[in-house]
Amino acid sequence: MPIATTEQYKEMLVNAKAKGFAYPAINIVNLEGVSAALQAFTECGCDGMIQVSTGGGAHATGPLADSALGAIILAEAAHRLAEKHPGLVVLHTDHCIKGKVDSFMVPLIEESERRVKAGLKPLFNSHMFDGSELPLEENLEIGLQLGRRLKDIGMFIEVESGVVGGEEDGIDNSHVKADKLYTTSDDMILVYETLKELDTFMYAATFGNVHGVYKPGNVKLTPKILRDGQKAVQEKCGTGANPLDLVFHGGSGSDPAEIAETLGYGVIKMNVDTDTQYAFTRPIADHMMKNYDGVLRIEGEMGNKKVYDPRAYLKKGTEGMKERIKRAVRELNAEGHSLKA
Repeated sequence: MPIATTEQYKEMLVNAKAKGFAYPAINIVNLEGVSAALQAFTECGCDGMIQVSTGGGAHATGPLADSALGAIILAEAAHRLAEKHPGLVVLHTDHCIKGKVDSFMVPLIEESERRVKAGLKPLFNSHMFDGSELPLEENLEIGLQLGRRLKDIGMFIEVESGVVGGEEDGIDNSHVKADKLYTTSDDMILVYETLKELDTFMYAATFGNVHGVYKPGNVKLTPKILRDGQKAVQEKCGTGANPLDLVFHGGSGSDPAEIAETLGYGVIKMNVDTDTQYAFTRPIADHMMKNYDGVLRIEGEMGNKKVYDPRAYLKKGTEGMKERIKRAVRELNAEGHSLKA
């Protein structure tokens, strides 16, 4: 499962839209996450995406809390491990706000520029700039400048308009006014007209989606916003149907029927993080509770090394995460759609 080339990445996006499926984009913070994603994609016969956030990168370096260094380490590991699997993998970064561009995204771009100059693939395939907190014009201007730099080395930009609710990696949008959670058709037209010179870019338009998982009824998704926006771009700009490559943020906990509906409106990527976090932790919690007297040295006993060895429970966490990713693959209709099949 080698990391995709620029042309393969483009072909992946075209393939998804043509066949009505989307790629699961799995946030990872450690090697177990990389392994779970690669195993899931392999078992499902699909291509997929692995992504690192600023918080995930910081975690990977321990007390150094160096987001860019951690992202580089995880990406380099993914390059090596992916070679041992069939299919294709895209490496992406998630939710870089304006205040972290210089400390997170720019060092990663510089690393890719060095690699390309040496005749290698870029380290990542694409980066996300999250300028949703900014006025849309400023958001898109920064996105365009970053996109031009990425295009020069065969990489793509992802941008977002509107605000994804909830909280993730310290970005708390839980108190954002409801109208900010819904992108307008005019927003989508402006995004297309501003970024079309890049040829290939991804766009997270918001339609009530939130980060995290909430009880049924708390999240009011309106997928038809995507349909109406795509149609508005098509009519205003004279494009074909579904001209924008759309990204579904906050995919954890979403209703399968609503996920399926978005696939018809040009969604080619869905981010999954909260659900995979839970799927990783749940079997570990089960392991600890069932082996309480083995993982702890209590009443003068020495415990049981076989159950307190981190490999014993991390393996179970990896397996749980893998199964949740496989479910995402099926819900996104991506099973069996690898370009390498």
